[in-house]
Amino acid sequence: MAASAKKILSKIRQTNQITGGTLYVVNRNPRNLERLRLAYKTDGYHLERPVRNFWHRLELNASNKYVSAKLVHFENGTVIECSTTEWALKRHLYKGNDFTAYSTLGKAFASRCLDAGLTEMRCDLKPTSSMKVDAFLRAVEESGIRLEEPERIRPAYSWDMERPEKPWEVSE
Repeated sequence: MAASAKKILSKIRQTNQITGGTLYVVNRNPRNLERLRLAYKTDGYHLERPVRNFWHRLELNASNKYVSAKLVHFENGTVIECSTTEWALKRHLYKGNDFTAYSTLGKAFASRCLDAGLTEMRCDLKPTSSMKVDAFLRAVEESGIRLEEPERIRPAYSWDMERPEKPWEVSE
């Protein structure tokens, strides 16, 4: 290990160490509120298509030769992208838009999502008669991705009849 790598490793250990007497830890993950289901979702107009009520949305685009899938964040745009034009996928496929290409693309896309820590997304895709989209969605779901987002936890007001329990609160 080089001297600079040792310095970097020791610096990482210092910054990740929680000192004694610390009352709280600050999470600097910008997506933390989305994971806690507290972040704001834009609603948009209810007749709009495509709907804007999501944190992450799955999009699938097919052309005459290739297929591409991407995960879009409502504020920052494309987060993860995967396509059969990429050489890593293309070299294992006979054709860029057949049944096998869709299922292989689904597995590769799900793997990238899991690597990024994104396990839930909104999916507005409708199955087609050719069953290719079904193969893609099945491959994504079998890899451990949920194709629906949980509902946002809204703040409880004093005039509310019911105050739902927060998922992180324990009542005994």
